[in-house]
Amino acid sequence: MVEWISSDALVPYEQAVAEMESRVADMALGKAGEAIWLLEHPPIYTAGTSARDEDLRDPDRFPVYRTGRGGQFTYHGPGQRIAYVMLDLNRRGRDVRAFVRKLEDWVIAALAEFNVRGEIREGRVGVWVARPDKPPLPDGSMREDKIAAIGVKLRRWISFHGISINVEPDLSHFDGIVPCGIRDHGVTSLVDLGLPVTMDDLDLALKQTFARVFD
Repeated sequence: MVEWISSDALVPYEQAVAEMESRVADMALGKAGEAIWLLEHPPIYTAGTSARDEDLRDPDRFPVYRTGRGGQFTYHGPGQRIAYVMLDLNRRGRDVRAFVRKLEDWVIAALAEFNVRGEIREGRVGVWVARPDKPPLPDGSMREDKIAAIGVKLRRWISFHGISINVEPDLSHFDGIVPCGIRDHGVTSLVDLGLPVTMDDLDLALKQTFARVFD
């Protein structure tokens, strides 16, 4: 059984990392089971293992944390649902690519509960939404906005870090970085798409679709 943990107050990033580290260590020793932690952070930027310094456009805007997860720069803040996934891939299959794909499929399934079509793109980790309502790119192709980011770390084949889904964050806060190193496309949220979705609504969708994807 996966334990679902929810935090109502904003959780400082250092505290979240420390608690994940502790949980993963206990899992490796057989002292704790799998868990998914749903939370929000105060406004911060985080840099993954592939982050490039030039993609941090405004280094003084919010605190910047270098983290061991995969990926590049991303923003976390109020109105964004973070789901930290502490899952044991020793039991679920030692395949990192397959695991990341399942995380993407999970996000897509949760978004579908609100009739939002989330999509993945080759070479662009995360989940995207087509924006035919926006002017096309200079080459004539349709614009796409990122609605969810994914970045995980494994220790002894136990995962931590995870996914972030934009419910109603301040989208201007993404201006301080090049999100995930991608310059040609933007970011969006469920509310930006015109959907009056609450954090509780999304949490319910995540819980309802998790077993469908992972079990």
